[in-house]
Amino acid sequence: MLDNLNKDWKIHLKEELYKDYFFNLTNRVKQEYSNYTCFPPIDNIFDSLNFCLLSKLKVVIIGQDPYHQESLANGLSFSVSKDVKIPSSLKNIFKELNTDINKPMPNNGDLTYLSKQGVLLLNSCLSVRINSPGSHYNFGWEIFTDKIISIISKKKNNVVFLLWGNKSISKSKLIDTNKHLILTSGHPSPLSANRGYWFGNRHFSKTNEYLKNKGLEKIYW
Repeated sequence: MLDNLNKDWKIHLKEELYKDYFFNLTNRVKQEYSNYTCFPPIDNIFDSLNFCLLSKLKVVIIGQDPYHQESLANGLSFSVSKDVKIPSSLKNIFKELNTDINKPMPNNGDLTYLSKQGVLLLNSCLSVRINSPGSHYNFGWEIFTDKIISIISKKKNNVVFLLWGNKSISKSKLIDTNKHLILTSGHPSPLSANRGYWFGNRHFSKTNEYLKNKGLEKIYW
């Protein structure tokens, strides 16, 4: 499984990768993928890191766990493969992008183009069993992804963290607010968005304004 994690992140995570919990985590994940249908495909588990190197990173969006329905999850939080229907949470993200920066509604939900600009689309949990949301939460993924957030906070400057929903907002304690910008709002899921906790947050224009003020290139959302 680790063969699919790029060398750049392996260097920064080298101490973590040899801890007992991570050994147990990888074994449990391999067992799950052997015995059940799980997502994303095992070769794509670390794609959020592989497509966004620490040296290029400017923005972090923290999701929960991957989509648990067939053929949706592609290793990036909120993102789906080009040939599948856009999920409702991602539709709401696109609606806010349209309102905030006048971005036209795209015809697919593949967010790889953001990763390649320095947007880390990180889920708190990197795998899930089919039709069982949260099924891999007790494996140790959150220890691992919390470490990733801490490394970013420590080693980088002027990163924008977009924390949507209470689970993501709880990660604020890992982030040095003297060095970075945290923007929070409700989750883009219909349950939260339709209650007024998502639409109008203007996180995308605020992110670019912050990056511009820090002399960094904006994100082409």
